[in-house]
Amino acid sequence: MSHKNRILGGILLVAGTTIGAGMLALPVSTGRAGFIPSILLFIACWLYMTFTAFLMLEVTLWMGEGANLVSMAKRTLGKTGELISWGTYLFLLYALTTAYVAGSGTLTANVIQTLTGFEIPHGLGSLPLILLFGFFVYKGTEYVDHVNRFLMLGLVTVYVVIVILLTPAVDPSKVQYSNSIQLWTAVSLVITSFGFHIIIPSLSTYLKHNVSALKITLLVGSVIPLIVYIIWEFLILGIVPVSGPLGLAQGYEEGIDGTLLLSRVIDRPIVIFLSQIFSFCAIVTSFLGVSLSLSDFLADGLRIQKTRIGKLGLYILTFIPPLVFTLIDPRAFFSALEYAGAFGVITLLGLLPALMVWRGRYYQGLSSTFQVPGGKIALVGVIAISLVVISLEIAHKILNT
Repeated sequence: MSHKNRILGGILLVAGTTIGAGMLALPVSTGRAGFIPSILLFIACWLYMTFTAFLMLEVTLWMGEGANLVSMAKRTLGKTGELISWGTYLFLLYALTTAYVAGSGTLTANVIQTLTGFEIPHGLGSLPLILLFGFFVYKGTEYVDHVNRFLMLGLVTVYVVIVILLTPAVDPSKVQYSNSIQLWTAVSLVITSFGFHIIIPSLSTYLKHNVSALKITLLVGSVIPLIVYIIWEFLILGIVPVSGPLGLAQGYEEGIDGTLLLSRVIDRPIVIFLSQIFSFCAIVTSFLGVSLSLSDFLADGLRIQKTRIGKLGLYILTFIPPLVFTLIDPRAFFSALEYAGAFGVITLLGLLPALMVWRGRYYQGLSSTFQVPGGKIALVGVIAISLVVISLEIAHKILNT
């Protein structure tokens, strides 16, 4: 494969890993603040996550072949770092799996209600995802890969059609609305929507540790989701009102994603159909990747052999806890994404890379052909931002209990 083709493949891998079901929650979580404040938050979170991705790249290049997040934490931060990264990674994977299971339940329940008029609990609506697509996770990576390619094609195609079809329906007055005070509650979810760092070790190997190629790949690959999110935000916030029975505020309270609100406001069969297909593809592609990672992580950590009995045990450990959380919390889709962002993504992909670079650079004398600029001041800034966001999320959870 040529050098340029590898870079293109890497860019698409970064963009594909970043864009997922979190996109469905973005307009509802940020929309109460208005379009311009939301876009400023998107850019700020993109800058933060892209910078920490380069920190992760620096650590990866120190380690060479076979590095992963847990082994890098162990090398730079010792046994404590290894335990924290292992526990946080497990929490993050469970939280994200819960979010996607819950999101599928809401979607399935609404489709059944539309077709039959019969209302079912959203928790029961999650069963088709677990039983059908969980089966592909049970079968392994090759099965997941084939299904995922087909669904990603559907996701991209439907996104383009929705944007072309609905852009004329955007109301400029809705886009001008602004209420920045509502924005802080969405910070962790937006940060989660720009997370792709866990693939950086694999990406480094794929691009043969070529620093120039890796920098281009990370930068361009992360810009694509930013553009996709801004267009999506413009579309939803320009059509769906902030308040009222079909508004963004009610959607946030009830855990209804942006595509469902869009289909209710633009009450046309084609819009309803496309919205449901888009939500389905976004949720399932994210679900397949994350739940496969969770299953493999549990197998490795618990030393479970992938025999028929072992795989059945992994299936139960992977999917039953998220299903239970979904049945308990009607807002599980949003709640799980918020928890994943505040206590998973920010810790694992923001705070940890900064600490690893600090320890590796200034205490262990590690170096390579690439070093992120900014020195200690930049690292202190990343650590401070991470701790502030985590503190804000804790305060938000306390105030809403």
